[in-house]
Amino acid sequence: MTAKSSSEDRAELLWFKSSYSGANDNDCVEVAVESRLLHVRDSKDAGGRVLGFAPAAWTRFVAAARA
Repeated sequence: MTAKSSSEDRAELLWFKSSYSGANDNDCVEVAVESRLLHVRDSKDAGGRVLGFAPAAWTRFVAAARA
C-alpha cells in the first residue's frame, strides 16, 4: 500500500463513488483505477491523502472487510 498527498500525481485519474457507499451518504469512499494501482480516497477530502493498492492487495483488503 502506498500513500500520496500530491493532487498533481492524481489529477488525471477518473474517480467514482464506491458501490458500498449509500446513495445519500456523505461519508463515501471514492476509487480510481490504473493498470497497476487502485487509488482510494475520502470523498469529503478529495485533495487530501490517497491510498494506493496493488490489485492483489486490494482483493485481500476487500475480502477481509467482508469477513
